[in-house]
Amino acid sequence: MTGFSLPAALRQIPYLIHVEETTLVTVAERALRRTFVADEMIFLEGEPSAGLWLVENGRIKAHKLSPGGQEYILRFFGPGETFNDLAALDGSPNAASTTAVTDVAAWVIPTAVFRDLLAADHQLCLAVIQGLTGRVRQLVGRVEDLALRPVTARLARFLLEQIEDPTLAHPAVTRTLIASHLATTPESISRSLRVLEEKGAIRFDRHRIIIAQPDILRKLAQL
Repeated sequence: MTGFSLPAALRQIPYLIHVEETTLVTVAERALRRTFVADEMIFLEGEPSAGLWLVENGRIKAHKLSPGGQEYILRFFGPGETFNDLAALDGSPNAASTTAVTDVAAWVIPTAVFRDLLAADHQLCLAVIQGLTGRVRQLVGRVEDLALRPVTARLARFLLEQIEDPTLAHPAVTRTLIASHLATTPESISRSLRVLEEKGAIRFDRHRIIIAQPDILRKLAQL
């Protein structure tokens, strides 16, 4: 990405906002840049963690496989977002696998570097805990969706998240990927999209989904 600055990108991570500029520059100097083509595996669940990752450009999915080989997508990540935070914190193996959805450039901050940063800054530790708590709440909400809400309600909620997270609206996030994320089938996603269109909640611009009435989506999402 032309003009990309890793220290500036690190500054945008909520729990690094207060960290001194010289410290961020030092961290950036020890980070490693990696590139991946679409559909290339970034790392596997259970492998030793390389550290904390930051997306420079492109889209990534974090996913798990069932014993039968069925994929479930935990989350999508886009530019400026971090992933594999948990393994970077405790030095445990990767908690999930990640794959490039599009061509990707990403930076990895070695676990030792990140942990040294935490050891030197108690305020950072508290900020990281707060950030991880937010992600846990998101996962709890996801479990609630899968257990208690029908496909159309889950899809409506997913589309509402597009408003705050442009990563989800990327053309590479196909109906098949959405289906894997919502634990259903592409056919069910297509049927639910037609329901949402008939209700006036969304409209289509070729293959792009346009949110027409967020209030209707909220009602159908059972929020």
